Amino acid sequence: MENFILIAVFVTLGILFRRLKAFPPETVQVLNMFALYVSLPAVILLKVPQIKFSGEVLLPITIAWGALFFSVSVVLAAARLLNWPRAATGVLLLVVPLGNTSFMGVPIISAFFGDAGLRHLVVYDQFGTMLIFATYGSLILAFYGREGSATLRSVLARVLFFPPSVALAAGLVLLSWQYPLPLERLLQTTADTLTPLVMTAIGYQLRLRLSPTLRSPLFFGLVLKLILTPLAALLICKTVDWHGLAVDVSIIEAGMPPMVTAGALAVIAGMNSELSAALVSLGLLTSFATLPLFYWLIHVW
Repeated sequence: MENFILIAVFVTLGILFRRLKAFPPETVQVLNMFALYVSLPAVILLKVPQIKFSGEVLLPITIAWGALFFSVSVVLAAARLLNWPRAATGVLLLVVPLGNTSFMGVPIISAFFGDAGLRHLVVYDQFGTMLIFATYGSLILAFYGREGSATLRSVLARVLFFPPSVALAAGLVLLSWQYPLPLERLLQTTADTLTPLVMTAIGYQLRLRLSPTLRSPLFFGLVLKLILTPLAALLICKTVDWHGLAVDVSIIEAGMPPMVTAGALAVIAGMNSELSAALVSLGLLTSFATLPLFYWLIHVW
């Protein structure tokens, strides 16, 4: 409960800061960039050495890729049935399968499962979300984006040199090395800045504008991302008798709201910018209700 109160406080601060002239328009970008280049890599460097490479590691990866195939299949079927425009279909195919599994994931998973859940989050995020972003996401950007706006080479290079990806590679190299205590404390202190930074940025960039023409794909995308995908993951895991902390974390990760970076790239690539922004903003807001619901379902089922 204390962690959720902390999250609510910083989201509220972000909303208030947007109304103050003392904070320039670049505020949210600065907050996100610091979190991306400093705070999140520190989390990864701390948690990667805690990963035990066993059969349990495959569970988050399997659930992450399974969630991708499920959401893509449903989006393609709905787009054909409802005859959505190509730009809207491209946004849904890019933004819905890619969840905010790191920035939003770290504070939420910490609130639900404590630090023990973060090592499973790192596996889901880096070997699931980021690999999906680098491969599948690159194809969607190249196929549905404006001609010349996004190429496989440029997107792959961006992902490979993405600070969390570099931190993952460094963490894997340092698996057998015990961090000196001062370095470990430095990484922990830096990692602790992620929640205040990200939650403040989320509050700062929340927008609730909505065009009537986008209500159908927007509602569909939010329901699929926040409810149907984690529900499918939960049902399948229960059916095949997968259980444990890794599975619980992965189900919550499958229900994370759309990735902010994917939404931004959809706009850069010339897709429907209003739909992309609405999915990210309303997804973040709605997830504060849906994620606790699935946490409850996991423990009562």
